[in-house]
Amino acid sequence: MKTSSLMPGSAGHAAIVELVEMSPEGESPSGSILSKARSFAEPLLLTQRFETGEDALTHADGVNFILSGIGAPPSLRAAAYLVYASEYLTQPEEIIARSFGDDEATLVTHTRKLVQVQRNARDAMADDVDGPLAAEQVERIRKMLLAFSRDLRVVLLRLASRLQTLRYYAESKQPCPRALARESLQVFAPLANRLGIWQIKWEMEDLSFRFLMPESYKAIAKSLDEKRLEREHHIEQVRAQLAQALKDAGIPALVQGRPKHLYSIWKKMKGKDLPIDRVFDIRALRVIVADIPACYAALSRTHELWQAMPEEFTDYIAKPKPNGYQSLHTVVRDEQGRSIEIQIRTQAMHDHAESGVAAHWAYKEAGTKGYAGVQAAGDFETRVAEARKTVLRQLLAWERDLAAADDAQGEPGHKGLFDDRIYVFTPGGEIIDLPEGATPIDFAYTLHTNLGHRCRGAKVDGAMVPLNTALKSGQTVEVVSIKEGGPSLDWLNADLGFLKSQRARAKVRAWFNALAQQATIARGRESVEKLLQREGKTAIKLDELASRLGFKSADALFDVVGKDEYSLRNIEQFLRPAAPEQSPDELITQRIARADPSKAATDGKGVLVVGLDSLLTQLARCCKPAPPDSIGGYVTRGKGVAVHRVDCVNFRQMAVQQPERVIPVTWGRQAITESAQYAVDVMVEAHDRTGLLRDVCDVLAQGKIHVLSMHSHVVRDRVTITLTVQTGDTSRLNNILAKVLQIGGVLRARRK
Repeated sequence: MKTSSLMPGSAGHAAIVELVEMSPEGESPSGSILSKARSFAEPLLLTQRFETGEDALTHADGVNFILSGIGAPPSLRAAAYLVYASEYLTQPEEIIARSFGDDEATLVTHTRKLVQVQRNARDAMADDVDGPLAAEQVERIRKMLLAFSRDLRVVLLRLASRLQTLRYYAESKQPCPRALARESLQVFAPLANRLGIWQIKWEMEDLSFRFLMPESYKAIAKSLDEKRLEREHHIEQVRAQLAQALKDAGIPALVQGRPKHLYSIWKKMKGKDLPIDRVFDIRALRVIVADIPACYAALSRTHELWQAMPEEFTDYIAKPKPNGYQSLHTVVRDEQGRSIEIQIRTQAMHDHAESGVAAHWAYKEAGTKGYAGVQAAGDFETRVAEARKTVLRQLLAWERDLAAADDAQGEPGHKGLFDDRIYVFTPGGEIIDLPEGATPIDFAYTLHTNLGHRCRGAKVDGAMVPLNTALKSGQTVEVVSIKEGGPSLDWLNADLGFLKSQRARAKVRAWFNALAQQATIARGRESVEKLLQREGKTAIKLDELASRLGFKSADALFDVVGKDEYSLRNIEQFLRPAAPEQSPDELITQRIARADPSKAATDGKGVLVVGLDSLLTQLARCCKPAPPDSIGGYVTRGKGVAVHRVDCVNFRQMAVQQPERVIPVTWGRQAITESAQYAVDVMVEAHDRTGLLRDVCDVLAQGKIHVLSMHSHVVRDRVTITLTVQTGDTSRLNNILAKVLQIGGVLRARRK
């Protein structure tokens, strides 16, 4: 495949120029450093080969050539030799600093670190997996590559090195590892795009496309009925033709253009599900004019010059994209019937599309029509000046985003792009994404919940550190754990700083909640087993008992018993022998009462009416019903009818076990008089604080609710208050409980 370098006036060239201007050296390095670096590296690299099979010195020469093509200064090109030579030095940083200066030594050190980051990320990719990487993993690698190194020259060295590796596989006809090709396509090419180094971007994409999808690559290449040079010649012809037409019409304009490369064509076909004859922007032009009226004037002149395709016209000026992108997009056919996509915009729109960092990325990498970007081409001086300004703004934005908040001049409170996240390594080289300020305990819980529970110490870059140490990007963290154990309550104390991640906090709380539940189950088991001993039923299987009582498991039964939510009396009734069968007369009476409850209520027989026939009824203590609660009756043995709330757990269980004993009941006239008072249990849950009980009692007193008894229970910072109150109307009581809920710190207020 053809190996071309960047034009000297490209955006990438401007990037290198500005990087030199921002270099701490203060002046452009002399060309002698390049020859000195190669002479230094040659004896070290001459007989060495990389794991790819490429000769080390040849690779370094290739990187130097690529960097030269994008206008890199001699100092950066020299680093290409020093980076590879350093692999064969015992103390590379000291030797290079002594021979070439501290700046070169630092650049080499940072580049070597970034090489290790890149290798660790690529090792996690399987060669036998097709398709794109997970978006989260790709973005994590991208952020790591940039956040790990403030010096963008390091990234440029890595981009050039990767492109040279791809060229080597192409020229040597060897199969390229899929992991390397996928990483090139999905990580390195987007980085080149973000820095505006279009030539490296498209060549890297085309080579990766060729290695990953050879059949699709060959099919597209074969489908194009003209060679690349012929397409480039054609686009230059139509560019000059349109430029002259606009000039003749008195419309000052800058016309730029380039043909699409093969990967971009395939991406457009796949992204829009188009055949190649429907990909209209294989040849594309961009027109930059002075103002919005000139945009529409240029559009009109373009449509006069060539035949327009109305279905392919989009007006993003009248209706901008969500990211603010504006432009006119049209597709025309020239005299030979070949399609040309043309974008028309003002300079301000162009600056936004090219320089606005978020909008630029969205347009180039994710937009629904984001495959139509073109390479600047036109007047040399104008193009160089605009590219210099554009890329300088991009680089300054990157530096500002990657800097700490206190480094952002003139932007108080500025938050860096990666300041809210850190990226650390496991001892095996896996990248772990954590929130800023995360500790070794957060790290342990991210790896595995059980490891977090058992964490008792940590090593950061080989040195033991306290568990509340804030980690930093690039560190390697190793967790020291015990075989068994759990978290400490101190970890939940925010003042001690053990946990930053909300996810880790939730896992610690869940552990203590599970511990409390285990204690409740143990308490319930003990109560049930004592009951079985009293009843002489120790041989009964607990799981069978729980199932027959309507519970999924024995632990579920023990849990509600331990919480006092299920009465042991229910188990007693289940274990004792069934009552003698009712006489036929009693059964007939019950059937008549159920068949005609209104008549039974009128006659005072069969259907029991609370308040009218109080000798036959008693209010259940477990749920303490009161008007106007929905109620049901249960015929007990020798104690009349127990009246329960229909939502009572005990009542529901008894209704399932002995439905023939359930009878309908209702409140009588005497039961709902103002003089009738009922004892009702109320439970209030709240954050514990001084004066809470007084505030609750004040609200109850204002509602004229008499408190018969009170009990409170405190667990850590939570308090549960159980009150027995007198009321004649539970609906009125509910209104007062709603007022209790408005008291500061109260979480729940309800009847038991």
